[in-house]
Amino acid sequence: MSVQTCERNCMGPKNPSRGKFQASIGVHEIFSPEIWKAALTELVATASLMFTLSTTIIACLDSHEVDPKLSVPFAVFIIVFLFLIVTVPLSGGHMSPVFTLIATLKGVTTLSRALLYILAQCIGSIIGFYILKCVMDPRLVNTYSLGGCAIGGKGLNSSINQYEALLLEFSCTFLVLFLGVTLAFDKKRSKNLGLPMVCLVIAGAMALAVFMSITVTGRAGYAGVGLNPARCLGAALVHGGSLWDGLWIFWAGPILACLIYYSVSINLPKDSLVLMDGENDGLKLPLGSSVTIPNGDISKETFYSASHVSQNT
Repeated sequence: MSVQTCERNCMGPKNPSRGKFQASIGVHEIFSPEIWKAALTELVATASLMFTLSTTIIACLDSHEVDPKLSVPFAVFIIVFLFLIVTVPLSGGHMSPVFTLIATLKGVTTLSRALLYILAQCIGSIIGFYILKCVMDPRLVNTYSLGGCAIGGKGLNSSINQYEALLLEFSCTFLVLFLGVTLAFDKKRSKNLGLPMVCLVIAGAMALAVFMSITVTGRAGYAGVGLNPARCLGAALVHGGSLWDGLWIFWAGPILACLIYYSVSINLPKDSLVLMDGENDGLKLPLGSSVTIPNGDISKETFYSASHVSQNT
């Protein structure tokens, strides 16, 4: 090997910062078969979730129940939990650009994987709603807008205001992130609780958000929070109509919630404030000088505390 060849090959990359940048955005993952398998899992899971969830919600709304406000969140809880428990070990169980975006901001997912995931989720949503529209009764499709994200079509004077819908979308998405993602991204607590319990918390947070959105407003034409921009986009592309009205809300609200939650999460305490041995609560501090020693048993800690108090007094 010549000296010039050794200098060219043995000194490493000329621009190490470029290599670090490419690694941070995950350029190497594009050529990995595993990321394409994971993206395919996200596509199939999202398509199946959209088909199952929308069918169940429409069935609850079209039932003979006087008030389906409890049945819809319960159905969301069961379905989301089942899909999470299956897909989390395979691809992370995102099935929504919301979870993909916050995972990217937290450094759990690279930018390349995130873009591929979001594309797969949008395509999966379109496929799921297309299958649903092909098999569903046209009357139900038109009545419930294919189960998509609606804030009220034309002629619905009692529909929710766009800014109110945006505030609800932001608040409910932030609630899901604060309750579910905070636990899911905590490696220690997630390991202690186990996968089923983490999935239960996330599914419960989503069901709670849906329940809050459909009970706090009660206005005609409002289908509740979307919590999944891919779901709203897929239904709008397949069904169209009033689903295009305010579609930006179901993207802007979650994105804003992700950004705010990220800024809050980086300032959360790392260690829990647990009462340790040797610490006293607030009520015992004023009573420290009047502590009686039972049976004349004096421990080292008690002796030190008593002597310390006597010296100060």
